[in-house]
Amino acid sequence: MATAKKAAKKPAKKPAAKKAAAKKPAAKKPAAKKAAPAKKKPVAKKAAAKKPAAKRKPNAAFMKAMTPSAALGAVVGNSPMPRTEVTKKIWDYIKKNKLQDSINRRLINADEKLKAVFGGKGKVSMFEMTKLVSNHLK
Repeated sequence: MATAKKAAKKPAKKPAAKKAAAKKPAAKKPAAKKAAPAKKKPVAKKAAAKKPAAKRKPNAAFMKAMTPSAALGAVVGNSPMPRTEVTKKIWDYIKKNKLQDSINRRLINADEKLKAVFGGKGKVSMFEMTKLVSNHLK
């Protein structure tokens, strides 16, 4: 009984020793030729082939021309334009005047024109910017 307990408590050989031996480069042995697998029957092609991916259509709500407020008009112009164009023009203005924060590129440092659009805030994240700009579109 005592020997059985000792044998049970005895730890198994560590697998690390096996791994170290396996890592040693072995001499190359010629590969045995494998039997060729049985040929599979060709699968019948489906009658309906996949359609080519259709071009994405822009959402009509984004493409609707909207009139900017006077504060936003000072930055992007006063003519009616879609939201996508407004966002592009704001980013052009930000990049032209180097208003993107140099450390955290997601922040925009507002100048006087943009402060009027951003509700008086000096720094705005790019995600908050679109929300604040939408308040100035009619």
